[in-house]
Amino acid sequence: MTRTAPIIVFVYNRLDHASRTINALKNNHLADQSDLFIYADAAKDDRSLPGVTAVREYLGTITGFRSITIKLRETNLGVDENTIAAVTEVVQEYGRVIVVEDDLVTSKWFLKFMNEALDYYEHNEQVIAINGYTFPIEKKLKEAFFLKGADCWGWATWKRGWDLFEDDGEKLLDQLTEKGLEKEFNFEHTYPYVAALEQQALGNTSHWDIRWYASAFLAGKLSLYPGQSLVYNIGHDGSGTHCGESQTYEVVLSDAPINVIAEVKSDPEAYQAFSEFFRQMASQNAPQRKNWLSRSFRKMKAIFRG
Repeated sequence: MTRTAPIIVFVYNRLDHASRTINALKNNHLADQSDLFIYADAAKDDRSLPGVTAVREYLGTITGFRSITIKLRETNLGVDENTIAAVTEVVQEYGRVIVVEDDLVTSKWFLKFMNEALDYYEHNEQVIAINGYTFPIEKKLKEAFFLKGADCWGWATWKRGWDLFEDDGEKLLDQLTEKGLEKEFNFEHTYPYVAALEQQALGNTSHWDIRWYASAFLAGKLSLYPGQSLVYNIGHDGSGTHCGESQTYEVVLSDAPINVIAEVKSDPEAYQAFSEFFRQMASQNAPQRKNWLSRSFRKMKAIFRG
């Protein structure tokens, strides 16, 4: 029997998105063998309260997992603080974790890929995380491949990986510039990741994921990606706190299992393919480039999330 990692799902005030996310996970192979932890943030204002209440009422109806643990926040922590606290709590207890937000619909093979990769690379210190989302790149990629850093749309890690998370964005920025790694960090200067880290270091944003990416990148660690995406983001409809409207990231989910075995080194072809995707995206957004840069992180959530 496959050893399954606990799954964290973060929800807030979007009932339709949360239910679609949960239902997709429920239809996954291994769902009935998995423990689900749902972290529901509290309303930040009166306008958010009805949606938060509806989501919390829905949570009690969920079935289909080995166990379901619901964590209702009593105060509004926000995406970033809630994520860091929850991942730390679960990974400390279980040693590994799979993380999904409430706007991510997964292929039925997502949990299989995550759990098999967590098992296969558990003792490979070079590997820090497993990712489920891959950009809609025209060029055919390897079935699975590695890139330096870490990502945030449907991902998994071990305690040893999360222990490398550095909370201090200013410290990360200083290390990055001292080592002269800005060009590589920015995918050949096609995506403003450094600018996103600068904004976090200045206190203008609180984004956890730019710090996660930078922590993994500066440690020289690698993350595994599927050649065809196992995650589809449904949050680019303008409904989320951090999401604008965009069709840029629409993908066709893999309808077959993906082999997790890949050469453990950064794939130069995939790196160039990602860079070219960012370059094309920047070109398409050229008329709004100033605003685009100002909203710069959350990788997939970055340009399209404000």
